[in-house]
Amino acid sequence: MRVASAVLLGAFFVTTMSFFLPVVHAQAATTSGSAIGNTGAKYLAAAIAFGLAAAGAGYGIAHAGSAGLAAVAEKPEVRTTALIFVALAEAIAIYGFVIAIIILGQP
Repeated sequence: MRVASAVLLGAFFVTTMSFFLPVVHAQAATTSGSAIGNTGAKYLAAAIAFGLAAAGAGYGIAHAGSAGLAAVAEKPEVRTTALIFVALAEAIAIYGFVIAIIILGQP
């Protein structure tokens, strides 16, 4: 349970920090006198995509990791299978990162 709490707290921290990027950019754009346009919405969409993917990955890793450790404690030969399930859950964060980069790359 402590691992799940730590992972979810880390995902919450990443999500919270990713919401500050559009705000800082919007403040810099308004102080320089230029219009924000779709740039602020683009940063917000990228932050939501990556933040939710990181939170989902944290939740998945917490559950797959704890179940995998319990399975390995009973049968050590299932270590590779448990590691694969954790890696599949971790890939969700990578997918969110790729989607965020795609969103930011749009004109």
